Amino acid sequence: MLLREADGMDSPASDLTPDQVRAAFDGGRDYLAACTGGLYPRDTVVALRAVLDRAPARGLDMPEVDRTVVALRADAARVLGVRADDVAIGSQTSVLVSLLAANLPDGAQVLGVEGDFSSLLLPFAYAGRGIRLRTVPLQRLADEVRPGVGLVAFSLAQSATGEVIDADAVAAAARAAGARTLCDATQAAGWMPVDAARFDAVVCHAYKWLCSPRGVAFLALDPAYAARLRPVQANWYAGVEPWRSVYGTDVAFPASARRFDVSPAWEAVLGAAPALALFARASLPQLHAYTTGLAAAFRDGFGLAQPAIPSAMLAWPDPDGADLARLTAAGITASGRAGRARLAFHVFNDADDVDRALAALRA
Repeated sequence: MLLREADGMDSPASDLTPDQVRAAFDGGRDYLAACTGGLYPRDTVVALRAVLDRAPARGLDMPEVDRTVVALRADAARVLGVRADDVAIGSQTSVLVSLLAANLPDGAQVLGVEGDFSSLLLPFAYAGRGIRLRTVPLQRLADEVRPGVGLVAFSLAQSATGEVIDADAVAAAARAAGARTLCDATQAAGWMPVDAARFDAVVCHAYKWLCSPRGVAFLALDPAYAARLRPVQANWYAGVEPWRSVYGTDVAFPASARRFDVSPAWEAVLGAAPALALFARASLPQLHAYTTGLAAAFRDGFGLAQPAIPSAMLAWPDPDGADLARLTAAGITASGRAGRARLAFHVFNDADDVDRALAALRA
């Protein structure tokens, strides 16, 4: 069972409250780094231990892996707000982004955000074939979408700062200019509702806010856009019948986004499935309100301005790392990025975590 009846999680269609989701975790106190890597829920730990217990004598149960991939795809689709047929499974966001970069026409113009996560930008920066990447400040992205731009690539929430983009404004500007949109939801999915159907493509790695082992990522594609893409990373697992597609080139690919699958990291998939099942059944609007409320309380206590769009993640200048050192000395796990101290408040955190972080910084 992926969700625990004892925690009130017996209904796969239920919208789990933050309290119910938090009950699936055994830890979280003083861990304010979901933006670096999420904590595993209990059932993920159980699943990974089962893999290790079986591996020395019997290896992996491959039919179980295949069934798990089906369930994982459906749960990822629910988290992203699309159909399962529109979701491809991979292992890294950069690999999935590279698929889109390889399909751009020669000389295409790509517009991105200054300082965005490298895995989103580098595949375009090094695509060759005359493809040009131009980056602009986050607040100007929508204004800079002009005719001639072929693709607009951006993170829904910025990794370095926690800023959330006005995605509706960007999507509207792209439609007006005839540009495609690529949204990276890695720092958003799991604490805020994501409507991937607003964009042509959405990439998301599950090891951060979706609390999964590293090695499981997703690509949600608009069907009209997907129809124009070649599966340049074609592999046996993307075939209609994967286990009959392991030799040669005579492989039939499905019409769904599954034709863009990359052969999954099997152990990571088995561990990720319970975590995705948990967040797929959570009330993401409630999780959004809960996590952004904790972050807002910290901002108030620390004297930081509230952002125009609420975020569960925040950062402030810390060029010498002194604030990060204070947090670490107090036993709080945080992170530092681009000369900033960075905190993330997830569902396994609570108001005590806010108070403890503030006390550490005031010491």
